[in-house]
Amino acid sequence: MLSGSTILVTGGTGSFGNTFVPMTLERFNPKKIIIFSRDEMKQWEMAKKFADDPRVRFFIGDVRDRERLYRAFDGVDYVVHAAATKIVPTAEYNPFECIKTNVNGAMNVIDASIDKKIKAVVALSTDKASSPINLYGASKLASDKLFVAGNAYSGEHGTRFSVVRYGNVMGSRGSVIPFFLSIKDSGVLPVTDPRMTRFMISLEQGVELVWHAFEDMIGGEIYVKKIPSMKVTDIASVVAPEAEQKIVGIRPGEKLHEQMIGVEDAPFTYEYGDYFKILPAINDWATDQSRIKLGKPVPDNFQYASDNNPEWMPQGELAQWISSNLEKIGSI
Repeated sequence: MLSGSTILVTGGTGSFGNTFVPMTLERFNPKKIIIFSRDEMKQWEMAKKFADDPRVRFFIGDVRDRERLYRAFDGVDYVVHAAATKIVPTAEYNPFECIKTNVNGAMNVIDASIDKKIKAVVALSTDKASSPINLYGASKLASDKLFVAGNAYSGEHGTRFSVVRYGNVMGSRGSVIPFFLSIKDSGVLPVTDPRMTRFMISLEQGVELVWHAFEDMIGGEIYVKKIPSMKVTDIASVVAPEAEQKIVGIRPGEKLHEQMIGVEDAPFTYEYGDYFKILPAINDWATDQSRIKLGKPVPDNFQYASDNNPEWMPQGELAQWISSNLEKIGSI
């Protein structure tokens, strides 16, 4: 599907874009990948990595700017929407700015995609959009709902929209592993709560989930990959076995456990080999066989959270991953 096509990634200079671009260039050989973002310095740094590849282009712009999106989407086949205000405290202290990017920006992407006849859009979501307790999660829930409903706006033969949702991305900028690595020599690692758990997914797995969404989607699906969990105390033990773990308490807006599928979504959720699919409750799409395909309904009151996950990552596996990826952890 993506082979020979033109793909645009909003917020493409972030952790996801820096992994999506080389993987997609190698796997599909697209005609062009356009990085759409507002930070010229990040674009300049990223452009140096792909200086010898004419398939990679850069476009300064902001998803808040509807007119700029219309210009950028001209001639584009597929869009990956990764742009967002993502840091929980930043969103709490700058709520208007968070809404402008995460909600208004989503509306702009949807309108531009429909009007410029984009074939399909996959939007990146977060575990925090499931039963949200902070503004970032609430704004991403609103964004998810907008992209799902976008399929009704575009019509049966128009642009298709779907969402992928995953939790803690191992090694990404601002996440717990690079943070622990940066302070491990101090001999003390701050742990918010000894009971805290997190899902563990690599950026490569996140990219593969987006690829799968493009191949599988009819429109309106939310894809959730099955991934292992870990206790934060175990992550700390792997990064710095000799360090003291100091309990500092949960930060405002932070959950004890990550949740990607809540019990409210169970009636509309189907299970597949290595992922789940939440179908829209609107327009009877949750009973549409073309969307369900070979999926099996999950049990009543089903919940997919990092504490009730049947799959757990062993400490040795995480240690091996850190050793193999040390150079890039926290750099993208």
